[in-house]
Amino acid sequence: MKGKQYRTAARYTGLTMRIWIGALLLLSAAFGQRIGEPLPGWTPGTLDIHQINTGRGNSALLIFPDGASMLIDAGDGGFLPPRGTAPRPDASRGPGEWIARYARHMLAHDASPAIDYAYLTHFHSDHMGAPGPNAKTARGGYKLTGITEVAEYIPIRKMIDRGWPDYNYPAPLEDGMMKNYRAFLAWQRAHNGMQIERLHPGRNDQIVLPRDPGKYPNFEVRNIAANGEVWTGVAMNTRARFPRMEDLPSNERPTENMCSLAIRVSYGKFDYFTGGDMPGVRRWETPVWNDVETPVAQSVGPVEVSLLNHHGNRDSQNAFFLASLRPRVLIIPVWSSDHPGYDVLDRIYSQRIYPGPRDVFATNMLEANRLVIGELLGRLKSSQGHVVVRVDPGGATFRVIILDDAAETFRVKAVFGPYESR
Repeated sequence: MKGKQYRTAARYTGLTMRIWIGALLLLSAAFGQRIGEPLPGWTPGTLDIHQINTGRGNSALLIFPDGASMLIDAGDGGFLPPRGTAPRPDASRGPGEWIARYARHMLAHDASPAIDYAYLTHFHSDHMGAPGPNAKTARGGYKLTGITEVAEYIPIRKMIDRGWPDYNYPAPLEDGMMKNYRAFLAWQRAHNGMQIERLHPGRNDQIVLPRDPGKYPNFEVRNIAANGEVWTGVAMNTRARFPRMEDLPSNERPTENMCSLAIRVSYGKFDYFTGGDMPGVRRWETPVWNDVETPVAQSVGPVEVSLLNHHGNRDSQNAFFLASLRPRVLIIPVWSSDHPGYDVLDRIYSQRIYPGPRDVFATNMLEANRLVIGELLGRLKSSQGHVVVRVDPGGATFRVIILDDAAETFRVKAVFGPYESR
């Protein structure tokens, strides 16, 4: 009798194990992130956030649940090694072309891939590109660099920035970089029908699902800040945080970083924040309004994932900002040996600022950083590669996937999660 009971129990144990193994295999097949294999493509209902690593500045590709796309920044700047990171995958193409090729691959669900929305957080070369002496010239006469190079290889339907149409805040923007960008806009508008808009803080109807909005009512892109105008958190109301420009000496006007755009992308319980290079740690006796992070944090609230402001530079991620957002996952877009600052990383990992676990991922990390910062960098979950946040349909759970950036294999190096959205 005991033998029969043992054999029955063994059969049930074996059956249970087979069920568990089968379930795991099904989950693996469903989510498809197998180590060493190419990342499976986007599927309907999924929100993908790709922090693309070219080694030359910021760029992120978002694929919305309805399959539409948004590109945030397309940097082509920074320093060469050893102070800066090396171009990824290599220097055989410009960063804008690499970004466009990445986007075309990830948007393969479209018969004719295009960027539905592209927006620049602010006007610095590591976020938009700047014309160099060796830059190629487009048919429109402008130089190909950063965002202008992206559009040469994949169409951009709508461009959003902080300055359209006059580009005169906080003072006229007339350097060579801006003249090249404005020539690009004018030509694209005239010849390709590109739409151009200024980002309006407070609104949640400027960046929307253009293909099937009714199917995903719990998806929203909320404009948080631009040019010091910050959403209050109520309806579409905003408040100007900067003084009037006519009341300020020219050397005390807001910096370009202070004018950065910020948005929050929400999908069910999942929230993602990105805020360009906005600062939050004031220097010396500067006025309170130089801290942009604090009023932004008051309106954003807790998020699951946050891209570090200003690459984690020393003037960013103040304690109030971190305590308000309490991100479970933080992503550092690195291209320089001062990304991130030691104090910034110390605040990020501080359990006094906000309790609970957090995982930090970096697109790159230079040896100089490792030598100076030391053991804190040993806590990074990843320090090389494209960082992909894949949010499951409905937004209740998400994963972080690291892709090889040494070639266009899009090979999965590591998978973290699933994480539960709050």
